[in-house]
Amino acid sequence: MHPLHIQRLIALPYFILGGWCLFAPGMVERLTVAPDYQHLSATSALFIGCFGAQAILGGLFIWFSQWQRRTFMVYAIALLPFFWFNYWFVFEVPIFNRWLALDFVSNLAMLTLSLWGWKLMGKAQP
Repeated sequence: MHPLHIQRLIALPYFILGGWCLFAPGMVERLTVAPDYQHLSATSALFIGCFGAQAILGGLFIWFSQWQRRTFMVYAIALLPFFWFNYWFVFEVPIFNRWLALDFVSNLAMLTLSLWGWKLMGKAQP
């Protein structure tokens, strides 16, 4: 596989999950936020929708940028705090429920793809 294809696969969770947040924020809140923390208000829909719009913007930057080998590694390192976030807000302070596994799986896929892209780009350089 070519590194550009890997880069574009990394962008997909931003489009899919971000689009879900943008176009169905109430559904996202009902499915992923623990009942004690749900607001189901116009304000919470606005915040979730804004998060989705920013995710789509991030996905567009990932899709259309020209990544270098170090970009894949920096991106892999930048993903690491999100695993802590997933753990902390599901198990320690359970604001989110097990549906946040979608985010965890996406982060894990992007981390794996980032390391794969980094490795492939290393083989391509003399």
